[in-house]
Amino acid sequence: MGPLSPARTMRLWRPRSLGVALGVFMTIGFGLQFLGGSFQRRLPGLQLRQSWIPSLGTTVKSCLPRQRLVFLKTHKSGSSSVLNLLHRYGDQQGLRFALPAHYQFGYPKLFQASKVKGYHPQSSDTQKPFHILCHHMRFNLKEVLQVMPSDSFFFSIVRDPAALARSAFSYYKSVSSAFRKAPSLAAFLSNPQAFYRPGARGNHYARNLLWFDFGLPSPPETKTMKVSPQLPRDPKSLQLHIVPSGASPGTLFHPITTAANSYKQPASLVSSDFRPSSFIQWGLAWLDSVFDLVMVAEYFDESLVLLADALCWSLDDVVGFMHNAQAGKKQSLIRTANKTVVTGEDQQLAKQARAWNNLDWALYIHFNRSLWARIEQYGRSRLQRAVAELRARREALAKRCLMGGEALDPKYIADVKLRPLQFGSAKVLGYVLQSGLNQKDKEECERLATPELQYKDKLDAKQFPPTVSSPLKSSRLLPP
Repeated sequence: MGPLSPARTMRLWRPRSLGVALGVFMTIGFGLQFLGGSFQRRLPGLQLRQSWIPSLGTTVKSCLPRQRLVFLKTHKSGSSSVLNLLHRYGDQQGLRFALPAHYQFGYPKLFQASKVKGYHPQSSDTQKPFHILCHHMRFNLKEVLQVMPSDSFFFSIVRDPAALARSAFSYYKSVSSAFRKAPSLAAFLSNPQAFYRPGARGNHYARNLLWFDFGLPSPPETKTMKVSPQLPRDPKSLQLHIVPSGASPGTLFHPITTAANSYKQPASLVSSDFRPSSFIQWGLAWLDSVFDLVMVAEYFDESLVLLADALCWSLDDVVGFMHNAQAGKKQSLIRTANKTVVTGEDQQLAKQARAWNNLDWALYIHFNRSLWARIEQYGRSRLQRAVAELRARREALAKRCLMGGEALDPKYIADVKLRPLQFGSAKVLGYVLQSGLNQKDKEECERLATPELQYKDKLDAKQFPPTVSSPLKSSRLLPP
C-alpha cells in the first residue's frame, strides 16, 4: 500500500495517546466531561491523499476508498443530505452502521457507546464491527472511540449562524421554550435575554447550536474548571481565525483565498485564567485535531467534491438530492438581474444572529477559512470542473427519477416510504418518483429519495433481521 500519510500515522498513534495525553476537564454546571487531546494538529488542506479529476469516463484511482467513517450530524446545516449519501453508500457496499435504538443517540445528552444497537465492548480496534457512525448525537470523542476505530475518517458540517437561526426558529419553535415565547425571530434577536434561560428545556436549539452539537461547553462554564486542557504540541500550527467575543459579526462572510493576515496565536492555557477568547481558540484547535474535514453548507457542492477526494470515492458516490428542506419560508435574499440584494432588515437580523450565536460564528469563520484553504490546495479550476459535473449529474438524476424534477409539498407524496416527517411550522419537502421506471432505476431512485428516518429503519431491518421494524409513529419521533 505504500508509506502511511502523516494523517493516517496520526490516527494510528491516537489510541496509545488516549490514556496518556488526553486532557480531561469537567464543567460543574452540566457535570460535563470534555476531552481535550494533545494530538498534533493536522492542517486542513494538507491531507488530500490522491489526485482525482472527475470525468465522464472511468476514473482510475491510486488509493483505496475509506469505509470507516464518523459523521457528526449537526442540526439544520444540510446534514440530512449528507446522511442520505452515507446511507446509500453503506447500503450498497454492505457496510455496518452504528445505529441508535430509535433515531438519535440520546440527544441532547453526550453520546454514549451503550446507546449503539448491538454494541459490545471490544478489546481492540480491529474487532469493532461498525463502519459508519452518522446519526444525531452530541459529540463525545472518548465514547465514539469505544465504537469506531481510531483511524476512522471524522467529518462534519457547519452553517452560517444567520441562516441557521432562521431555520432553527421555524423548526424548533414548539420544543424550545425561548423560541416558543418569542412572537418572531426578529423579536427574539432584538432582545434574546427576555426569552432565553440557560438550561431550560430545548434551549440548546436557541443559542450556539453548532458549538453544542460538537460537544463543547460554553465559556461561562470555564469559571469552574480546575484542569487546563493540553494544546497540540506545535504552537506554530495554532493559526486560528477568531472573531473576538464582543466583536460585531459584520457583513456576509466571503471565502478567504489567502492565509496571511488575520491569524492569531492562542494565549497560553497553563494559568487558571481561562478567558473566553483563549477558550474559543483552544476549542477550535481541539476540533482541528479530531476532524479530518468540516464541510460548509453555503458551499455544499464544493464540500462534496472535497469529501469525495478525501475518501477516495467517485463523484457518483456523493451526488444526491437535498433532504429535510423547509418550504414556505420567507426568503432573506431577493435576486434581481442576476444580482443578490440583501435588505437592511435582513442585514440587521444577520448581525444580531451572529452576535447572539458568537461561538457558532467563530466556528463558522474558522471552518469556512479552512475549507477555502483546502480548495486552494485542491485547485480552483479543478474544483469548478468537478462542481459543474456534480451538478450536471444531479440534474440528470432529478429528471430521470423525480416527478417534476424537484422537491414537492408533502401533500403530493402518497407513498409513506418517501414522505418526510413533518415537524415545525414550515412544511418539509420530499420527493415523488416518476412512473414507469424499470426495476433497477426505481431502486436507485428510491435510495436517492428516501428520507433519513425511513432509511434508518431499512438499515436497521437489514442489520437486525430477527427484529420486525414497527411502522413510523410521528408522535414518538424526535426532530432530525
